This record gives sequence, C-alpha cells and structure tokens, in this order.
Amino acid sequence: MTAGHPDFVAAPAWVDRSRRALRRAGARARLAIAAGARVEEPAVLALAATLLLTVYFLIAPGVDVAVSEAFHRVGEGFPLAQEPALRALRKSSTWVMGLALLGVLIALGCRVGQGRPFTSRTARKAWFLLAGLALGPGLLVNGTLKALWGRPRPVHLEAFGGDAPYVPVWRVTDWCDANCSFVSGEAASAAWTAAAVVMLPPAIRRWAVGPAVAYGAALSLNRLAFGGHFLSDVLLSWSLTALVLGVLWRVMVEAPEPARRRILERHAARAGAAA
Repeated sequence: MTAGHPDFVAAPAWVDRSRRALRRAGARARLAIAAGARVEEPAVLALAATLLLTVYFLIAPGVDVAVSEAFHRVGEGFPLAQEPALRALRKSSTWVMGLALLGVLIALGCRVGQGRPFTSRTARKAWFLLAGLALGPGLLVNGTLKALWGRPRPVHLEAFGGDAPYVPVWRVTDWCDANCSFVSGEAASAAWTAAAVVMLPPAIRRWAVGPAVAYGAALSLNRLAFGGHFLSDVLLSWSLTALVLGVLWRVMVEAPEPARRRILERHAARAGAAA
C-alpha cells in the first residue's frame, strides 16, 4: 500500500527511528570490537577474576570445605539456616529484585512512549539489564551450570552428614541431578540486582552503589551460612554474571556512542561538501 492510497496510515515516527537504530546495531557491535578492549573495562576485569578464582580454588580446594565447616555444627547441621533474620533476608531478595525489574520496565516503557525505545541511553541501559538477567542468571547460571555440572551442595557432603564427596570447581559429575551447587543462582541474581543501580540518576546512584553491593554480598554469603553453597560457588557466580554484564554493557550501551558520533560526523562532512 502506497502513501497515496486512501487507506494508507503512516507509521509513527518512533517506528522509523527504531528501524534505523536496528539497522545500525551491526555497525555498533563492529565498532565495539574494533575499538579493542581496555584493561580497566568491567568485562576484562570480570574475565580476569573468573580465571584467578578458578585457579585459586583448583589449587586450594580445602578453602571451600573450611569456610563451610565454620557454619556447621556436629549433630545440628547448619543451624543458621533456621535463624529468622537470615531467612527473612533471603526472602527479601524476591521483592527487591522484583522492584528493580519493575523499575527497569517502567523506565523502558517511558522511553517507548516518548518514541525513543533504542536511541535513548536510558532505554539502552534498560535493554542491557533485561538481556543481562536473561543471559546471566537465567541462561548461563541456572539454565546451564546449575543444571548440568552436578556439583553437590555442602549439606550433601560426607563431612557434613551427607553421602557425597567434595567436587572441585568446573568438574562435571552425576552426584546431583538438578538445581545443583555450581554456581549460586541467588548470588547471580544478587549481582544483577546490584547492577540495576545504573538506572538511577547519577546523584542518587553515587550513594546507592555501596548499599546495593553490600546487600547483594549479604544475600550471597547467606547461602554459605545455610550450607547451600560453597564460597567458590558464590564468588564465581558473581564474576561470571559480571562478565556477561560487562560484555553486554560494552556492546549495548557504550558502543552506540562512537557509532552515533561517526554518523553525525559523516552527515556534517556531507553538509559541508554540499555547501
């Protein structure tokens, strides 16, 4: 149907802008890769942390058992798992994460209503967080590692009254069938919740980062007290989630900036040549 047809209805302006933004997505990703990764970038730091943590816990596996043993009592198991305050802390994560996700969706919805579903930096940060939640805690941690690696939890170990041996990090076993110990899903969700502070205005974000990280760390370490995870499960969960988020931040949030500058420079050069 052409523009001259009587039944023709022009698409909203934001639809055209969105289409142009999608066409530029490939160029943005190529620019991000071509620019090269800097050592201080979050993705690089997270990758380095993952490698260092892996080497450390493979060299010193006794650290995992020793940390869990600090919370274990013979004949009682892991008594802190029945502590009301710690149980309430664990339950609070569902509400806090839900509120963070709701805030992200509201911010994205506002940008869609303004006709800027991709061009706004706030919208890109919202898409970044949604993709990070799906790919980090969702696909990588819960969908792949916890489902397939089979690492038994501390409460299942022979040393703590169970019948399973300690299994080192990254070793695939059949001691656990589903929802296993490696790595911590709740720690991954806590890391994502802490990252959600990027949606806050800079003046507020400056003060919110510390409490957000402290809350996420408390949720994660709470799993040690409950005998649900090893220290390596928690730390590697954080570093892996940070790695996913770091890569997505570079491609989805930072890469469009040089792409936009390049487009503007190209238009300015054409305008100058035409003049």
